[in-house]
Amino acid sequence: MLKFNKIQKNFFIIIQLKEYLVVGRRRPTEKETLPKIYRMRLFAPNNLVAKSRFWYFMKRLRNLKKMNGEILATSVIHEKKPLTIKNYGVWLRYDSRSGTHNMYKEFRELTRSDAISSLYQDMAARHRARFRSIQVIRLAEIKGKDNVRRASTKQFMVILLLFSSL
Repeated sequence: MLKFNKIQKNFFIIIQLKEYLVVGRRRPTEKETLPKIYRMRLFAPNNLVAKSRFWYFMKRLRNLKKMNGEILATSVIHEKKPLTIKNYGVWLRYDSRSGTHNMYKEFRELTRSDAISSLYQDMAARHRARFRSIQVIRLAEIKGKDNVRRASTKQFMVILLLFSSL
């Protein structure tokens, strides 16, 4: 049996992200009795982080702070077919040491949450980007071999794919 010290145990922890739907709005006032409702799909490890990310983006996009708003509902979004492999395209923006960059990446995963988890792991490994500096702009399922852009994803879309046995 392997024994790990405290530092080595934390090294192997990979946070499993979930997809949340957060619905919120500005607090009703006398001027605006029915404020506009906003909903956002967010990836976070738990409900609390999802709400925090909602307010982070609302402050940047709509100039709405937590003090002046309220969250109406939060719910976890589950995948319809979590046992079939799908190709995902992810558009993202991240802050590096030299500036802000836009990027497109492709992943072959079972669920949307797994694709985003792979994205964060890949960005941490290749670009040293942290969770707080990555903003997922769009996530889409790619259907068909013609729509896949990256060679690393295309290589697994062969009909008779064989793996060598050791």
